[in-house]
Amino acid sequence: MAKLQYRTLSNRMVGKLEVEKETVFWDRELTGFGVRVYPTGTKIYVAQARGPKGPRRVAVGRYGVVHAEQARQRAARIITRIKAGDEATFKPKNTASGPTVADLAGRYLKEYAAVRCKPKTQETARAAVHKHILPALGKLSLTAVQRVQVAEMHQRLSGTPSAANIALRTLSLMYRLAGEWGLVPEGMNPCRSIAKYPERKRERFLTDKEFTRLGQTLDEVRTQGGATAPAVAAIRLLMLTGCRKNEILKLRWEDVALDESELRLPDAKTGARVVPLSPQAVKLLADLPQIEGNPWVIHGKRPGTHMTELDDAWQTVRARAGLSDVRLHDLRHSFASRALALGESLPMIGKLLGHAQVETTARYAHLSRESVREAAERIAASIADDIL
Repeated sequence: MAKLQYRTLSNRMVGKLEVEKETVFWDRELTGFGVRVYPTGTKIYVAQARGPKGPRRVAVGRYGVVHAEQARQRAARIITRIKAGDEATFKPKNTASGPTVADLAGRYLKEYAAVRCKPKTQETARAAVHKHILPALGKLSLTAVQRVQVAEMHQRLSGTPSAANIALRTLSLMYRLAGEWGLVPEGMNPCRSIAKYPERKRERFLTDKEFTRLGQTLDEVRTQGGATAPAVAAIRLLMLTGCRKNEILKLRWEDVALDESELRLPDAKTGARVVPLSPQAVKLLADLPQIEGNPWVIHGKRPGTHMTELDDAWQTVRARAGLSDVRLHDLRHSFASRALALGESLPMIGKLLGHAQVETTARYAHLSRESVREAAERIAASIADDIL
């Protein structure tokens, strides 16, 4: 049997607690008051006592949202009520009047996501709502949801930090809209002050030699088999433009202006934008066949359709090129990396990639610093040859 852990639960003490396995630490001063600590760093205050119907444990609040002393006072009241058998105090408040989280979710998906979001964003929102938000909170009225309940939902998803954060962001947006729609008091949001989990940003950039090897492999699979001509063309365009995958797969001939050397994308991820084309990209597009009755540049197998899936072809190409850890999206990162190496500024790269916010481009700032350092080394080495 695991040994019980006791501490004097001050705010400072709780902040220092770290565990490798989920553990409850009990307060030395107030029997039944504790804090459940998770390996992820989440800490939930709890109150426990034995009532007429047996032992009962109740969540009191989350560390960082509720101060330890405030949690202790709440716990004392809860423990008293448990011992007195006041079970009604702890029943979920899902009978409160007004719309439920499920009602808000339906309106959010229909009136906001379906109208204002791109298809992929809609899909992500639906998944967050149906897989995570509704099972945890769907039956509760909007005004009954408390931060501790949202924190518990978030913590249950700690094994998948990205999914946890998406669910939290989606619910937070739903409550902001609920305030605008008059469904809850303005400013009410139980997601506030709940810290998101850190997500590991995966970065992979092709080296000069890898670019060369990839180009050779594309020639081989085109002539020897392994990928169709449209798939090879799509991958080359991704390499030469830094575009997103769907910006190329859904490219129409009417959006290609070869005389002006540009693509005019009317509905990119961040809105309409113009993509400048290099002479090599212009030649690649000019050499592609335009099939009568098919408006798409990267045509699909069926008449009048565009290619919808590029992953199978990419799996073959990257395996033959010995680049098994490179994703299609890494071609976009590599475009940015090469631009920085050639001395382009972050604002210029953001414009080339179609970033709506400078913060998105700022993820490449460390590469900019590396380029500056390499330039400084080259300059200093050149001077050293003359003076040393």
